[in-house]
Amino acid sequence: MSNLIVVSNPHDWPLNIPDITVVPARVYLTDPAYSSQLRVRVFNLCKSYRYQSLGYYVSLLAEARGHKPFPRVNVIEDLLSPGLVRLITENLDEQIQKSLALIKSDQFELSIYFGRNVAKHYDQLSRQLFNLLPAPLLRAYFDRQGDQWRIRNIKAIATSDIPLQHQGFVIQAATDYFSGRKPWIQKQTVPRYDLAILRDPNDPEPPSNAKAMKQFEKAAENLGMHVEFITRTDFGRLPEFDALFIRDTTYVNHYTYRFSRRAAAEGLVVIDDPNSILKCNNKVYLAELMERHRIPVPKTLLVHRDNVEQVIPALTLPCVLKQPDSSFSLGVAKVTTEEELRHKVDELLDKSELIVAQQYLPTEFDWRVAILDRRPLFVCKYYMAPGHWQIVKHGEHKRDYVEGVTQAVSLEEAPPKVVKMALKAANLVGDGLYGVDIKEVGKRCYVIEINDNPNVDAGNEDAILQDVLYQQIMTVFLHRLDRRKQAGRW
Repeated sequence: MSNLIVVSNPHDWPLNIPDITVVPARVYLTDPAYSSQLRVRVFNLCKSYRYQSLGYYVSLLAEARGHKPFPRVNVIEDLLSPGLVRLITENLDEQIQKSLALIKSDQFELSIYFGRNVAKHYDQLSRQLFNLLPAPLLRAYFDRQGDQWRIRNIKAIATSDIPLQHQGFVIQAATDYFSGRKPWIQKQTVPRYDLAILRDPNDPEPPSNAKAMKQFEKAAENLGMHVEFITRTDFGRLPEFDALFIRDTTYVNHYTYRFSRRAAAEGLVVIDDPNSILKCNNKVYLAELMERHRIPVPKTLLVHRDNVEQVIPALTLPCVLKQPDSSFSLGVAKVTTEEELRHKVDELLDKSELIVAQQYLPTEFDWRVAILDRRPLFVCKYYMAPGHWQIVKHGEHKRDYVEGVTQAVSLEEAPPKVVKMALKAANLVGDGLYGVDIKEVGKRCYVIEINDNPNVDAGNEDAILQDVLYQQIMTVFLHRLDRRKQAGRW
């Protein structure tokens, strides 16, 4: 993907950055060579973004041409409204107070160059503001009200507003930003699409291990897609990509959901999509969904403070209690006595108005059926951790855990009723990537949960399909990207 800096006048950008083409705004807007060019990232550094100005039309027409403008028109509109700016940034209060605590005056201006500030002390605040309002050159204005700092406004600034002593830093910040993508070394063809894979390098229980991540990258590149692994700090860069694959543990009140929402709003192909995260992360929702569509589940009761007395008559003991957003065996407890039940229910209801209580069904293993694009992908047996009733046994610390054995099973060898039930359940949620957990007790099967972020680990889930598994997942991305392109949505 080529990079263009578009300016009102070439003299407005006196900074020299290698391999970057500087184009006057009128030329970009009127020259047919640019309107027909494909795979272009447009850095709009015009003097003004006011409505119907040259700067406004550069971003607007870049979007119409299928280019990647920076900033996008919606960001420009946000920046033109001080009230909206304050609303967008209202959750940054703690970081603002921390960053500006040592300022003695009652007013402060923060210059943000490609997400950074010349003083490292303000880098975190600069990055967070940039993530919310991604534009190349910003200036934030703060006022002290009593003992609290408040944002008055944030504006996009022109290159002429960059102080002379900051220009060297801006060159470095811009160069770092432009070269942040891995180069396509010795490739004969330009990659068709750019895929971001979101991960947390510090997660002790990631959805995919390091070897699997390499396999995803290899499979995508074999299909003509360029891959970049990103982290939570790259929120502001999402518009650079065509697709987002979340290989990070998802929660609703979490940056993973915000990444998914932002990517979907920007028109990216997203797995896990925000709708799937919302639905699969709430076991209260899933319990109602399964009941409505008559999908067999263990006996279930939605528990609130007024019906705790019904748990034992309905389910007997032991039973299982689940907080709605539990995952990876956390937030799930087996209770064996009435005293233990009441204590755990009180604990969970302090966090949520409703929790799920289910019949305890002991099994040697759970079936895991992965569904993608409304088709079965792979099947595994997840055995319980040694001496434990769950697949994962957690210790006192997050990194202290023991897992049961994972045994991959071919689709042909898996019980047809298990695969059929998993497919029916997953299709009620959407067409994303799901892991449906099913217990087989005697001749009956019960759906335990539907996960939006199923594990795909090298050495476990890929034992049967191996490289083909990663290729199948990446092929779904490719087909969805092609369909969007053919439909003219880029």
